Amino acid sequence: MKKTHLLFLALLGVLLIAGCAPDANAMVDTAVEGGSIAGFWLGVWHGVIIEFTFVISLFSDSVGMYEIHNNGGWYDFGFLLGAVGAIGVLLDFFS
Repeated sequence: MKKTHLLFLALLGVLLIAGCAPDANAMVDTAVEGGSIAGFWLGVWHGVIIEFTFVISLFSDSVGMYEIHNNGGWYDFGFLLGAVGAIGVLLDFFS
């Protein structure tokens, strides 16, 4: 393969990967009106129930899988732990 083809494919790959990068959450550390900011433990809970909220979110616009009014990294870490644990339990159950 020519060097120009390899360079083009590498550039295309970098652009595709960069296009998938998430934007910053503007709602971090802001509470919903009359509510509070989601933290680590609520992130764990949302991660655990991710399978159910995903199915419900397909049919309802008022249900989201992720709380945007969170405290940032700790919520994300709890969400990741809960999701990995819940999916791991499901995989173990069906194997």
